[in-house]
Amino acid sequence: MKKRRFGLYLILLLLCAALLIPSINAAAEDNAASVTTDGQTAAKLGLLLGDGSGVSESYLSKSATRLQAAIISLRLQGYLTEAMAYKGSANFADAASVGAGNQAVLGYLKDHPELGWNGMGNGKFLPLEPISSQQLYKVLLEALGFRSGTDFTYAATESFAAGKGLDQIAGATAITNAHIATALIEALAASAKDGASFFGKLQERGVIPASAVLPTGERLRLHKDAKLGTLFTDKQGRTLYFFTKDAADLNSCTGDCLKAWPIYHATDLQIPAALNAGDFGVLKRPDGTEQTTYKSWPLYYFVKDQKPGDTLGEGVGGVWFAAKSDYAAMLGTSAALGNYLTDANGRTLYYFDKDTVGKSVCEGTCLANWPAYHAAGTSVPTGIAAADWGTITRSDGSQQSTFKGYPLYYFVKDKAHGDTLGQDVNQVWFVVNPATFSGTTAPVAKTYHVDIKEYSFGTGPLTVEAGSSIVFTNFDDMQHNAVDVDGSFATPLLSKGDSYTITLSKPGVYDYFCVPHKKFMTGQIIVK
Repeated sequence: MKKRRFGLYLILLLLCAALLIPSINAAAEDNAASVTTDGQTAAKLGLLLGDGSGVSESYLSKSATRLQAAIISLRLQGYLTEAMAYKGSANFADAASVGAGNQAVLGYLKDHPELGWNGMGNGKFLPLEPISSQQLYKVLLEALGFRSGTDFTYAATESFAAGKGLDQIAGATAITNAHIATALIEALAASAKDGASFFGKLQERGVIPASAVLPTGERLRLHKDAKLGTLFTDKQGRTLYFFTKDAADLNSCTGDCLKAWPIYHATDLQIPAALNAGDFGVLKRPDGTEQTTYKSWPLYYFVKDQKPGDTLGEGVGGVWFAAKSDYAAMLGTSAALGNYLTDANGRTLYYFDKDTVGKSVCEGTCLANWPAYHAAGTSVPTGIAAADWGTITRSDGSQQSTFKGYPLYYFVKDKAHGDTLGQDVNQVWFVVNPATFSGTTAPVAKTYHVDIKEYSFGTGPLTVEAGSSIVFTNFDDMQHNAVDVDGSFATPLLSKGDSYTITLSKPGVYDYFCVPHKKFMTGQIIVK
């Protein structure tokens, strides 16, 4: 009965931890931001129809196909209704791989090669094959009136598209419906080959309602920088930044700081479909001005960035970094602790001084109070080596991020943005200063060997430290194995010369035996 009560208590602790951690995310925002995603706009305008659930997150995350691109091409050029009613007999050899309605579309494309959909060889269209950004931009350019082979070469599709203001999904080898949504919305502001507004042409063709209005708010763009990866810019291409001191105090930048790092604010913000509108907020500063935030980080410009694409603010003072959506970790800075690792939302990360490289010894109630951190992104701030980041698999099969091989954790009592209440708890929990952190003080786990010879595991018990590896090697002609009495470990049957390694992390006494010879082949391991 006591075991059942303890199990229920532990489950409640874990549930509480799961509820507490996300609550930190919203701490920075005083007001909700007015944010519209490209997916929402594409759905509103009828450019994307979605599936049974509409243009949902699930739909946007699905891989885009050649058939989808072809349908979009027909819709943008005003031919889709005609294509769906096609009754001709001509078709691609693999048309039967899609439904009857889509077979009509493929037949129409087969019968109208001037539209540029000539298949992929052997008479096949490959309708369910993934599509690249290059292929989608070809579709959009042709909808704008440009022709492949005349106005641009296929190889130069993306560079030609960039010259027309189409570059938000460039370089993607396999795109999703979210990519399609963003490419469609950025294309609305482009000019057709004849100089006319593409938005206006789509209205004339009946593709979008005559009453529709072109989105006019501020647009947050994703810019691919050769050195820094994909970062945020405003609609003019000016880079946006995070300030690490905002982790501890959201109003850290004042006075002369704001002169060098002006705030970024958008009343109505249009964002790429791949981003989450809920990650954006508005911070009301002490002087009453408002500032747009992303994942609780206020966004800034840098006055020395003079032209689109400049990133002169990256790494300035070790506290200014380009704003991105895919940070594996960010940095916080405080007067007392200096720089320390946070997650992408500014929540403080900790290490446990009892852990060793690649191994967490925090389980049960420990894990309920110190939840394991697993990064969703891959980018790190300049000055932190990407090679220092890794992942381990915990005993329950879940993943946990590591820094220099050591597991990272949250602390459940950190409830507000910038809290560091876990620092020095019980003198074993600490923030991680990436510049000075070199590891824990826990003894390094060792490797021990059990040589199986002459039907014996050796004389006397083997005493090891928790986390140690034990290598069983069979030197007999007969097969042997090693199985713990309580089921904590079991090696396979080992032939002569075979080895098998186990790791024991929990202190205790482990009695084991060889299954084929359990009457006389026994051993014992003591884990301290």
